[in-house]
Amino acid sequence: MHRVLPPLALGLSVLCLTACPAKAPPRTEEKPLPPPPIRVPPGCESSQAGEYHHAQNPVFRYHGEDDGGTLSLSVTRAHADGGTEAPDAGAASIVLQRTPGGFVGETRATGFAGSGAPCPVVFPTEVVSCTDAGLTLRSAASTSIDEGCRPAPASTTTVRLQQVLLRGPPDAGTR
Repeated sequence: MHRVLPPLALGLSVLCLTACPAKAPPRTEEKPLPPPPIRVPPGCESSQAGEYHHAQNPVFRYHGEDDGGTLSLSVTRAHADGGTEAPDAGAASIVLQRTPGGFVGETRATGFAGSGAPCPVVFPTEVVSCTDAGLTLRSAASTSIDEGCRPAPASTTTVRLQQVLLRGPPDAGTR
């Protein structure tokens, strides 16, 4: 019997060693990927808040608020007496976001169906350039809506026009 005990003891020792849980491999924590870089025209990284007027039609005035990510422009119209109308819920507005795809957003306005019913309309809009003199925007020139105020099927050729907004009030004598 003495001969059986050493192999049995060795077998039990091997069994105990193999039964112990293996040390877990070290956990590697995956770092989240950084967000894609924001891509905007040069000069557009800084705040674009302030007062603007349309270069071709100074009657249109714009008040810009910029939180560093979003630029919101409310649109007002100047009167002959020098005053401006306060923007209301139906007034046009422009909301633009700084994104990896550019400084993009939309112009929101009120359009009219064939029956004359007012309808909210949206025009894709983007910032083309930002300078000390002002902003250059590119926006769809028009849109179509049906009698239910729904956008008509998109055309394959959307005409986009550039609009230049100059900083500050227009020169004296221009209204």
